[in-house]
Amino acid sequence: MGTTLVFLAVIGGRFLLPLAIPRWPLPAIVACLVLDGVDQTVFQLFGHDPPGYQSYDKAMDVYYLAIAYLATLRHWTSLPAFRVARFLYFYRLVGVVAFELSHARALLLVFPNTFEYFFIAHEAVRARWRPTRFGLRWWITAAALIWVLVKLPQEWWIHVARLDVTDMVGDHPVGGLVVAAGAVSAASIGWRRYHARLRPPDHPTRFAADPLPAEVDTAEERLQWHWVHGALLSWTTVEKVVLVGLLAVVYAQTLPGVRSTPLQLFLGVGVVVVVNALLTLAAASRRRSIESSLMAFLARMLVNVVLVLAAELLLGVTGGDLDISATLFYLALISLVTTLHDAWRPVLALRQRDEAAAPA
Repeated sequence: MGTTLVFLAVIGGRFLLPLAIPRWPLPAIVACLVLDGVDQTVFQLFGHDPPGYQSYDKAMDVYYLAIAYLATLRHWTSLPAFRVARFLYFYRLVGVVAFELSHARALLLVFPNTFEYFFIAHEAVRARWRPTRFGLRWWITAAALIWVLVKLPQEWWIHVARLDVTDMVGDHPVGGLVVAAGAVSAASIGWRRYHARLRPPDHPTRFAADPLPAEVDTAEERLQWHWVHGALLSWTTVEKVVLVGLLAVVYAQTLPGVRSTPLQLFLGVGVVVVVNALLTLAAASRRRSIESSLMAFLARMLVNVVLVLAAELLLGVTGGDLDISATLFYLALISLVTTLHDAWRPVLALRQRDEAAAPA
């Protein structure tokens, strides 16, 4: 019973903790990173070694990083930084899908998780400085340094060499202390030299996300944007289909009861995402907005459940390719991602408009 509670607590934490990223980006993603690093150790301490841990871990990683990516739509004022982050996230997501389908660990070395530390680096900068002070070259350089100096060695250590830091410390505690001391010393020296060259801070330290622009800081104003600028056939819809569809394919390797092929699952999820986009435009035409993100998610989830039940009745589908629990999970995933994307896509569009109107 105790092991089950610990297992459920860890799983629940990995699902719920990322939801704090849009409000408290840096503290929340660091907490997610720590939980990601210790969850297997916690399981083993209580005598439980989950089967297929690697697939479960990758699924949870791309989930909380998807929430982080959606948060960049909301409060990243630097469009050059956002464009780098968008590439890094989808590049990693494609790599994780390729790994899950092929089980070739070397792919995780080719598609490293650079987005995670790039997000942390941006938020560390935003805590004291305006990210818009740094141009595209600066952000690309930061991403390249993280990619080469941090993530490639880490991906090789974990996924290719299959080494574990906790095991190393347990077998060689003195060596672990030496490595930790060396890392702290190097970070301290690097920080002192780097900090001395930084410009004076723009504002006191802050970790909360920046407020939304006044033009789109209410649900009604964001829905108005969808009515004026939204379109069913658009790159926005394509992005949502790719994002949710690839997430679904990754989770299919972990969830029991999934009998669809990856292509069937991707297409099926894509259809639901397109229907959700159509519903967003319909709500915009009727000026029906919901201010609370939680209530908007629950309302969309209810609508999606009704749509799936109605489709089964009309098409005479019995059994299908997904069991009830897997279907509800995918509907929750679709509802969450599309709700957040629809809420924050107008914020990004406003910044893109201002960038296009600004003098060179």
